[in-house]
Amino acid sequence: MNEFILNLDTQIFLWLNSWYSPFWDVAMKMMSGKAVWGVLYLSLLYAIWRTFGWKTFVVMALMSILAVVIADQVTSSLLRPIFERPRPSNPESPISHLVHTVNGYRGGRYGFPSCHAANTFAVSTLLSFLFWRWRFTLFIFVWALLNCYSRIYLGVHYPGDLLAGLVIGTASGLLCYVLGAFIVKAWKGNLAPRKHDVIVTSTLEGKKLVYHPVDIAIASGLISILFIFLTASSL
Repeated sequence: MNEFILNLDTQIFLWLNSWYSPFWDVAMKMMSGKAVWGVLYLSLLYAIWRTFGWKTFVVMALMSILAVVIADQVTSSLLRPIFERPRPSNPESPISHLVHTVNGYRGGRYGFPSCHAANTFAVSTLLSFLFWRWRFTLFIFVWALLNCYSRIYLGVHYPGDLLAGLVIGTASGLLCYVLGAFIVKAWKGNLAPRKHDVIVTSTLEGKKLVYHPVDIAIASGLISILFIFLTASSL
């Protein structure tokens, strides 16, 4: 059974990894990076502060960091040394000669579970429960899935690596959200997650504009994705 699952995982990976082009080489390399998402991260911090105030901001910002640390350490320090599954692009992998890579990037030695998947889903899970708005939840999980797919495209993770990371990250994010919500509730003067929302009203060329602070994060994320595509198309 294990051999069947591993073979299926390999075949799915090779099929997904085989769809490449110069445009997607650039786009997926940028998508997998961190710097391009800097504005998104800052806008998420702003949305937490603007929606819930500084106390909840401090608690949930720390919980987000803790969720990533837990997810990252469970995957990289605890499980990878146990399973020692080479990345598909690793020269030690029997399929490395079939793998499409970008600019010689092959990642580290082992890839199961995926830290990328664990970290992005830890943050996405925590924030989706925090804001509890369907359009943000849709956006943030699509963003996490795009990050995961970029790792397959770059040849550094099997789908099974990402699925395991997804489970670990989701559990870590949920655990830290529950802990954070408990602290917020116990800290007098806080605004509780999912029970308060802020609608910002302003004017644009004489027209009334109503939006939620988290909408700024969604917009900044979409602009970042557009920037990636425009950059990839210009090279």
